Amino acid sequence: MASAPRMASVSTSTQTLSEFSSDVVVGLSHPGQKELPSKYLYDEVGSALFDVICLLPEYGLSRAGMRMLERYSGEIVNRVPGPVVVAELGSGSGQQTRWVLEALARRQRVNYYPIDISGSALFRCQQELGQMDMVSIVGFERAYLDGLQEVAARRKDGERLFVLFLGSTIGNFDRPAGDQFLGEVRSILREGDALLLATDLEKPVPGLILAYDDPAGVTAAFNKNLLARINRELGGDFDLNRFEHVVRWDEAERRIEMHLRSTVWQRVTIRHAGVPFHLREGETIWTESSHKYDPREVVQMGERSGYRCAGQWFDTQWPLAQNLFFAV
Repeated sequence: MASAPRMASVSTSTQTLSEFSSDVVVGLSHPGQKELPSKYLYDEVGSALFDVICLLPEYGLSRAGMRMLERYSGEIVNRVPGPVVVAELGSGSGQQTRWVLEALARRQRVNYYPIDISGSALFRCQQELGQMDMVSIVGFERAYLDGLQEVAARRKDGERLFVLFLGSTIGNFDRPAGDQFLGEVRSILREGDALLLATDLEKPVPGLILAYDDPAGVTAAFNKNLLARINRELGGDFDLNRFEHVVRWDEAERRIEMHLRSTVWQRVTIRHAGVPFHLREGETIWTESSHKYDPREVVQMGERSGYRCAGQWFDTQWPLAQNLFFAV
Protein backbone atom coordinates (compact mmCIF):
# COMPACT_ATOMS: atom_id res chain seq x y z
CA MET A 1 0.00 0.00 0.00
CA ALA A 2 1.23 3.49 -0.84
CA SER A 3 1.91 6.04 1.85
CA ALA A 4 -0.40 9.02 2.14
CA PRO A 5 0.79 12.35 0.79
CA ARG A 6 1.71 15.18 3.09
CA MET A 7 -1.48 16.92 4.26
CA ALA A 8 -2.66 19.88 2.25
CA SER A 9 -4.44 22.69 4.07
CA VAL A 10 -6.95 25.31 2.99
CA SER A 11 -6.88 28.43 5.17
CA THR A 12 -8.86 31.62 5.50
CA SER A 13 -6.73 33.66 7.78
CA THR A 14 -8.80 36.73 7.01
CA GLN A 15 -11.38 35.61 9.62
CA THR A 16 -9.37 36.60 12.07
CA LEU A 17 -8.97 39.81 13.85
CA SER A 18 -12.15 41.55 12.72
CA GLU A 19 -14.41 38.66 13.67
CA PHE A 20 -12.47 37.99 16.88
CA SER A 21 -12.63 41.66 17.82
CA SER A 22 -16.35 41.90 17.06
CA ASP A 23 -17.16 38.83 19.16
CA VAL A 24 -15.10 40.16 22.07
CA VAL A 25 -16.82 43.55 21.97
CA VAL A 26 -20.28 41.97 21.87
CA GLY A 27 -19.49 39.52 24.66
CA LEU A 28 -17.93 42.05 27.02
CA SER A 29 -20.69 44.59 26.37
CA HIS A 30 -23.51 42.38 27.67
CA PRO A 31 -25.42 44.33 30.31
CA GLY A 32 -25.81 41.20 32.43
CA GLN A 33 -23.45 38.25 32.23
CA LYS A 34 -20.32 39.01 30.23
CA GLU A 35 -19.16 36.13 28.05
CA LEU A 36 -16.63 35.14 25.41
CA PRO A 37 -17.12 32.37 22.81
CA SER A 38 -15.36 29.17 23.83
CA LYS A 39 -13.97 28.64 20.32
CA TYR A 40 -11.41 31.35 21.03
CA LEU A 41 -9.86 29.28 23.80
CA TYR A 42 -8.08 27.26 21.10
CA ASP A 43 -5.26 29.33 19.70
CA GLU A 44 -1.80 27.75 19.49
CA VAL A 45 -1.15 28.16 23.22
CA GLY A 46 -4.67 27.10 24.21
CA SER A 47 -4.57 24.02 21.99
CA ALA A 48 -1.25 22.97 23.53
CA LEU A 49 -2.65 23.45 27.04
CA PHE A 50 -5.73 21.44 26.15
CA ASP A 51 -3.49 18.57 25.04
CA VAL A 52 -1.98 18.64 28.54
CA ILE A 53 -5.46 18.71 30.11
CA CYS A 54 -6.28 15.51 28.22
CA LEU A 55 -3.39 13.80 30.05
CA LEU A 56 -4.50 14.83 33.54
CA PRO A 57 -5.83 12.02 35.75
CA GLU A 58 -8.84 14.16 36.71
CA TYR A 59 -9.98 14.63 33.08
CA GLY A 60 -11.10 11.28 31.73
CA LEU A 61 -13.11 12.40 28.71
CA SER A 62 -10.39 12.14 26.08
CA ARG A 63 -9.10 8.81 27.34
CA ALA A 64 -12.66 7.45 27.28
CA GLY A 65 -13.04 8.56 23.67
CA MET A 66 -9.77 6.87 22.75
CA ARG A 67 -10.74 3.63 24.50
CA MET A 68 -14.10 3.51 22.79
CA LEU A 69 -12.85 4.19 19.29
CA GLU A 70 -9.98 1.75 19.67
CA ARG A 71 -12.49 -0.91 20.72
CA TYR A 72 -15.53 -0.12 18.58
CA SER A 73 -14.34 1.66 15.40
CA GLY A 74 -14.53 -1.53 13.35
CA GLU A 75 -18.08 -2.19 14.46
CA ILE A 76 -19.11 1.43 13.89
CA VAL A 77 -17.55 1.62 10.43
CA ASN A 78 -19.16 -1.65 9.38
CA ARG A 79 -22.57 -0.02 9.90
CA VAL A 80 -21.73 2.81 7.45
CA PRO A 81 -22.02 1.63 3.83
CA GLY A 82 -19.32 2.83 1.49
CA PRO A 83 -17.73 4.41 -0.30
CA VAL A 84 -17.41 7.31 2.16
CA VAL A 85 -15.50 10.54 2.53
CA VAL A 86 -14.76 11.62 6.09
CA ALA A 87 -15.15 15.14 7.49
CA GLU A 88 -14.29 15.90 11.11
CA LEU A 89 -15.63 18.96 12.91
CA GLY A 90 -13.04 20.28 15.33
CA SER A 91 -10.40 17.69 14.59
CA GLY A 92 -7.83 18.91 17.10
CA SER A 93 -4.72 16.73 16.91
CA GLY A 94 -6.67 13.83 15.38
CA GLN A 95 -5.51 11.21 17.88
CA GLN A 96 -8.96 9.69 18.39
CA THR A 97 -9.66 9.76 14.67
CA ARG A 98 -6.83 7.38 13.82
CA TRP A 99 -8.90 4.37 14.86
CA VAL A 100 -11.81 5.30 12.59
CA LEU A 101 -9.53 5.99 9.62
CA GLU A 102 -7.64 2.72 10.11
CA ALA A 103 -10.93 0.79 10.17
CA LEU A 104 -12.11 2.50 6.98
CA ALA A 105 -8.74 2.10 5.24
CA ARG A 106 -9.05 -1.67 5.53
CA ARG A 107 -11.81 -1.53 2.91
CA GLN A 108 -11.14 1.59 0.78
CA ARG A 109 -8.86 4.53 0.14
CA VAL A 110 -10.03 7.34 2.44
CA ASN A 111 -10.27 11.06 1.78
CA TYR A 112 -10.20 12.72 5.21
CA TYR A 113 -11.03 16.41 5.73
CA PRO A 114 -10.28 17.75 9.22
CA ILE A 115 -12.02 21.09 9.90
CA ASP A 116 -10.75 23.34 12.67
CA ILE A 117 -10.47 27.07 13.31
CA SER A 118 -7.02 26.49 14.80
CA GLY A 119 -4.24 26.30 12.25
CA SER A 120 -1.92 24.85 14.90
CA ALA A 121 -4.43 22.06 15.57
CA LEU A 122 -4.50 21.20 11.86
CA PHE A 123 -0.70 21.14 11.83
CA ARG A 124 -0.68 18.70 14.75
CA CYS A 125 -3.32 16.63 12.97
CA GLN A 126 -1.00 16.45 9.97
CA GLN A 127 1.82 15.26 12.20
CA GLU A 128 -0.39 12.65 13.84
CA LEU A 129 -2.10 11.22 10.75
CA GLY A 130 -0.21 12.48 7.70
CA GLN A 131 1.69 9.23 7.05
CA MET A 132 -1.23 6.78 7.28
CA ASP A 133 -1.47 4.32 4.42
CA MET A 134 -4.53 4.61 2.19
CA VAL A 135 -5.51 7.99 3.72
CA SER A 136 -5.32 11.36 1.93
CA ILE A 137 -5.78 14.47 4.08
CA VAL A 138 -6.86 18.00 3.21
CA GLY A 139 -7.39 20.28 6.19
CA PHE A 140 -9.75 23.27 6.27
CA GLU A 141 -9.04 26.17 8.62
CA ARG A 142 -12.71 27.11 8.86
CA ALA A 143 -15.72 27.33 11.11
CA TYR A 144 -17.51 23.98 11.29
CA LEU A 145 -20.38 24.61 8.88
CA ASP A 146 -18.31 26.57 6.36
CA GLY A 147 -15.78 23.77 6.18
CA LEU A 148 -18.45 21.07 5.97
CA GLN A 149 -20.11 22.83 3.04
CA GLU A 150 -16.80 22.85 1.18
CA VAL A 151 -16.26 19.15 1.86
CA ALA A 152 -19.80 18.30 0.74
CA ALA A 153 -19.18 20.14 -2.52
CA ARG A 154 -16.12 17.95 -3.19
CA ARG A 155 -17.84 14.59 -2.88
CA LYS A 156 -18.26 12.50 -6.00
CA ASP A 157 -21.44 10.81 -7.18
CA GLY A 158 -22.17 7.73 -5.11
CA GLU A 159 -20.05 8.78 -2.16
CA ARG A 160 -21.54 8.96 1.32
CA LEU A 161 -20.39 11.69 3.72
CA PHE A 162 -19.31 10.41 7.15
CA VAL A 163 -19.09 13.30 9.63
CA LEU A 164 -17.18 12.92 12.91
CA PHE A 165 -17.97 15.21 15.84
CA LEU A 166 -15.90 13.75 18.64
CA GLY A 167 -14.79 14.97 22.05
CA SER A 168 -18.36 15.78 23.17
CA THR A 169 -17.97 19.27 21.70
CA ILE A 170 -21.75 19.36 21.22
CA GLY A 171 -21.86 19.95 24.98
CA ASN A 172 -20.45 23.45 24.47
CA PHE A 173 -23.80 24.45 22.94
CA ASP A 174 -26.88 25.24 25.01
CA ARG A 175 -29.40 22.49 24.42
CA PRO A 176 -31.63 24.45 21.98
CA ALA A 177 -28.51 25.67 20.17
CA GLY A 178 -27.24 22.08 20.01
CA ASP A 179 -30.46 21.03 18.29
CA GLN A 180 -30.11 23.95 15.90
CA PHE A 181 -26.48 23.11 15.11
CA LEU A 182 -27.26 19.46 14.40
CA GLY A 183 -30.11 20.62 12.16
CA GLU A 184 -27.72 22.91 10.28
CA VAL A 185 -25.33 20.01 9.78
CA ARG A 186 -28.26 17.92 8.54
CA SER A 187 -29.14 20.61 5.99
CA ILE A 188 -25.73 20.08 4.38
CA LEU A 189 -26.02 16.29 4.34
CA ARG A 190 -27.92 13.99 2.00
CA GLU A 191 -30.25 11.25 3.11
CA GLY A 192 -28.16 8.28 4.21
CA ASP A 193 -25.08 10.30 5.20
CA ALA A 194 -23.72 9.43 8.63
CA LEU A 195 -22.75 11.38 11.76
CA LEU A 196 -20.74 9.95 14.65
CA LEU A 197 -21.47 12.15 17.67
CA ALA A 198 -19.73 11.85 21.04
CA THR A 199 -21.71 12.99 24.09
CA ASP A 200 -20.44 13.24 27.66
CA LEU A 201 -22.93 11.64 30.04
CA GLU A 202 -24.10 12.64 33.50
CA LYS A 203 -21.82 11.62 36.35
CA PRO A 204 -21.18 12.61 40.01
CA VAL A 205 -20.69 16.35 40.33
CA PRO A 206 -17.57 16.37 42.58
CA GLY A 207 -15.60 14.48 39.93
CA LEU A 208 -16.83 16.83 37.23
CA ILE A 209 -15.74 19.90 39.17
CA LEU A 210 -12.29 18.40 39.67
CA ALA A 211 -12.02 17.60 35.96
CA TYR A 212 -12.49 21.27 35.07
CA ASP A 213 -10.56 22.72 38.04
CA ASP A 214 -7.56 20.43 38.36
CA PRO A 215 -5.14 20.81 41.29
CA ALA A 216 -2.20 21.42 38.93
CA GLY A 217 -3.91 24.54 37.57
CA VAL A 218 -3.61 23.55 33.91
CA THR A 219 -7.29 24.24 33.16
CA ALA A 220 -6.98 27.59 34.93
CA ALA A 221 -4.06 28.48 32.66
CA PHE A 222 -6.07 27.31 29.63
CA ASN A 223 -8.96 29.56 30.66
CA LYS A 224 -6.80 32.62 31.42
CA ASN A 225 -5.01 32.20 28.11
CA LEU A 226 -8.15 33.54 26.43
CA LEU A 227 -7.44 36.93 28.04
CA ALA A 228 -3.77 36.62 27.12
CA ARG A 229 -4.81 35.94 23.53
CA ILE A 230 -6.90 39.13 23.51
CA ASN A 231 -3.82 40.98 24.77
CA ARG A 232 -1.59 39.47 22.08
CA GLU A 233 -3.89 39.73 19.09
CA LEU A 234 -6.18 42.67 19.86
CA GLY A 235 -3.94 44.91 21.93
CA GLY A 236 -5.73 44.31 25.23
CA ASP A 237 -4.34 45.17 28.63
CA PHE A 238 -5.91 42.44 30.77
CA ASP A 239 -3.89 41.79 33.93
CA LEU A 240 -4.22 38.03 34.33
CA ASN A 241 -3.27 38.28 38.00
CA ARG A 242 -6.55 40.13 38.59
CA PHE A 243 -8.66 37.18 37.47
CA GLU A 244 -9.30 33.76 38.94
CA HIS A 245 -10.56 30.60 37.29
CA VAL A 246 -14.00 29.54 38.57
CA VAL A 247 -15.95 26.35 37.82
CA ARG A 248 -19.67 25.98 38.55
CA TRP A 249 -22.24 23.22 38.18
CA ASP A 250 -25.69 24.37 37.03
CA GLU A 251 -28.08 21.70 38.28
CA ALA A 252 -31.07 22.91 36.29
CA GLU A 253 -29.19 22.97 32.98
CA ARG A 254 -26.98 19.99 33.83
CA ARG A 255 -23.82 21.72 32.72
CA ILE A 256 -20.37 22.70 33.91
CA GLU A 257 -19.57 26.38 33.45
CA MET A 258 -16.11 27.92 33.32
CA HIS A 259 -15.77 31.58 34.31
CA LEU A 260 -13.03 34.13 34.85
CA ARG A 261 -13.80 36.21 37.96
CA SER A 262 -12.44 39.71 38.44
CA THR A 263 -10.84 40.02 41.87
CA VAL A 264 -10.97 43.86 41.83
CA TRP A 265 -12.87 46.66 40.16
CA GLN A 266 -10.97 47.29 36.94
CA ARG A 267 -10.99 49.07 33.62
CA VAL A 268 -9.74 47.17 30.57
CA THR A 269 -8.93 48.65 27.19
CA ILE A 270 -8.64 46.77 23.90
CA ARG A 271 -6.83 48.83 21.29
CA HIS A 272 -8.23 46.94 18.29
CA ALA A 273 -11.80 47.32 19.60
CA GLY A 274 -11.43 51.00 20.40
CA VAL A 275 -13.67 50.91 23.50
CA PRO A 276 -12.99 50.40 27.24
CA PHE A 277 -14.72 47.82 29.43
CA HIS A 278 -15.31 47.81 33.18
CA LEU A 279 -15.55 44.84 35.51
CA ARG A 280 -16.76 45.00 39.09
CA GLU A 281 -15.05 43.08 41.86
CA GLY A 282 -16.54 39.59 41.76
CA GLU A 283 -18.01 39.97 38.26
CA THR A 284 -17.33 37.07 35.90
CA ILE A 285 -16.73 36.46 32.22
CA TRP A 286 -18.38 33.18 31.15
CA THR A 287 -16.00 31.36 28.80
CA GLU A 288 -17.29 27.81 28.34
CA SER A 289 -20.19 25.46 29.03
CA SER A 290 -20.10 21.67 28.99
CA HIS A 291 -23.55 20.08 29.03
CA LYS A 292 -24.01 16.51 30.19
CA TYR A 293 -26.64 14.11 28.81
CA ASP A 294 -28.45 10.88 29.40
CA PRO A 295 -28.43 8.34 26.51
CA ARG A 296 -32.14 8.55 25.63
CA GLU A 297 -31.93 12.34 25.51
CA VAL A 298 -29.20 12.06 22.86
CA VAL A 299 -31.39 9.84 20.67
CA GLN A 300 -34.24 12.34 20.94
CA MET A 301 -31.91 15.22 20.12
CA GLY A 302 -30.91 13.45 16.92
CA GLU A 303 -34.51 12.66 15.99
CA ARG A 304 -35.54 16.29 16.45
CA SER A 305 -32.72 17.36 14.14
CA GLY A 306 -33.41 15.00 11.23
CA TYR A 307 -31.53 11.80 12.07
CA ARG A 308 -32.21 8.25 13.19
CA CYS A 309 -29.93 6.58 15.70
CA ALA A 310 -28.31 3.40 14.35
CA GLY A 311 -26.30 2.56 17.46
CA GLN A 312 -24.86 3.74 20.77
CA TRP A 313 -21.66 2.58 22.43
CA PHE A 314 -20.73 3.39 26.04
CA ASP A 315 -17.65 3.70 28.22
CA THR A 316 -18.14 2.66 31.82
CA GLN A 317 -14.97 4.09 33.38
CA TRP A 318 -15.89 7.64 32.33
CA PRO A 319 -19.54 7.65 31.21
CA LEU A 320 -19.45 8.70 27.56
CA ALA A 321 -21.50 7.70 24.52
CA GLN A 322 -20.55 7.39 20.86
CA ASN A 323 -23.77 7.79 18.87
CA LEU A 324 -24.09 6.81 15.21
CA PHE A 325 -26.78 8.77 13.35
CA PHE A 326 -27.99 8.60 9.76
CA ALA A 327 -29.61 11.54 7.98
CA VAL A 328 -33.26 10.85 7.11
